[in-house]
Amino acid sequence: MDTVTRGQLGVCYFPEHWDAADWPSDAEEMRALGIDFVRIGEFSWGVTEPDPGTINLDWLQDILDLLHSHDIKVVLCTPTATPPKWLVDTMPDMLATGRDGRQRGFGSRRHYSFAHMGYRRECARITRIIAAQFGQHPAVIGWQTDNEYGCHDTTLSYSPVDLAGFRDWLAQRYQSVERLNRSWGNVFWSMQYRHFDEVELPNQTVTEANPAHWLDFYRFTSQMVAEFNK
Repeated sequence: MDTVTRGQLGVCYFPEHWDAADWPSDAEEMRALGIDFVRIGEFSWGVTEPDPGTINLDWLQDILDLLHSHDIKVVLCTPTATPPKWLVDTMPDMLATGRDGRQRGFGSRRHYSFAHMGYRRECARITRIIAAQFGQHPAVIGWQTDNEYGCHDTTLSYSPVDLAGFRDWLAQRYQSVERLNRSWGNVFWSMQYRHFDEVELPNQTVTEANPAHWLDFYRFTSQMVAEFNK
């Protein structure tokens, strides 16, 4: 990104929404307006892989070549903020669960849990495919991982996948349930646990959950996001 200087302009552009016949005039207009950078691709998984294993990179090749010919630089995004329907149907437990305990459905965006290992593998797979094809393209000057982490309250998830991951995380952090009980002050309100599999998520308690419980859940969630981003 050392070529970026002050005074240069960038925009988000979604070529997959428009007829390819319109792309040349879009590029000409952007160049005429003094736009130097565009960000593309963050919601394009359904176009890039319409069916499992069916990869379509022709549209992305065409738009990158076109933008490069107009001296417009590109920040290329991973399409991982919008998993396609076929992927959700393959792994329905990847869907996040809200604080109210209701599973979130397909549609809109960010319909996944950061803790789902299967979804992480799929994200790594599609990202490697795109990076291998376009990592050296002359138009590409940077990458964006996913899109808008945490928007729409999507950082936190309370699904069975998250519960299992949280329990494993606690076991690694504390090594013994006795240490967890002491750290959380679980003698209060008789909240002691006998083993890690008794720990639940802190979202469905009658009144306020233990603040230490919440804090560790936030720590766990933060680690899941960081691991996903890597």
